[in-house]
Amino acid sequence: MSAGSSAREVVLGRVRSALRGAERTSWEDVPRHYRRHRPAPDVVELFCERVADYRATVDRVPADGVGAAVVAAARRTGARRVLAPAGVPQQWCELLRAEFELVSDEDGIGTAELEQVDAVVTTAVVGIASTGTIVLDHGPGQGHRAVTLVPDVHVCVVTESQVADDVPDALRRLDPARPMTFISGPSATSDIELKRVEGVHGPRTLHVLVVPD
Repeated sequence: MSAGSSAREVVLGRVRSALRGAERTSWEDVPRHYRRHRPAPDVVELFCERVADYRATVDRVPADGVGAAVVAAARRTGARRVLAPAGVPQQWCELLRAEFELVSDEDGIGTAELEQVDAVVTTAVVGIASTGTIVLDHGPGQGHRAVTLVPDVHVCVVTESQVADDVPDALRRLDPARPMTFISGPSATSDIELKRVEGVHGPRTLHVLVVPD
């Protein structure tokens, strides 16, 4: 190495030498066969399996039973105060109101009030089969990010058509200009002795309802 050269310059020089004369592969010629292969014949069933792997509860329910399933999921956790963000179907709200103290975020809701909420019910924008991940872009029915992080229970409804094969497929469906939250199971962490603690950075309980469109 000469006095005026750096290790970086030497490495880059060797890379240029190795590439000199090499044929360039056009972008179109890069193999993309993975885009045409689904991770499983039934991606909805795979999604359910992967969600369950994260210790979340997942149920497939008929389209005409979603409201009742939402109520049952909240009841199972012993919730008393349930938040339904603006945009959640009115039928679900009516059923929830009949059994719980229903909280709305239409006029805005602060952290102090959120701490008094036991459960939140939302929709989603995408589910990822290969990873069991739910994606929220905080549009209608999903609320702002805090409403899905502060309450101890999150009940999330995902339609079958929202289930994407894998992450690249999911990203093609998402608007990069919107805020996004990726949820893979209940919030959990482990200490140095690998003792798992749930509910640290978000909901302790995640209940996913998968419904046909």
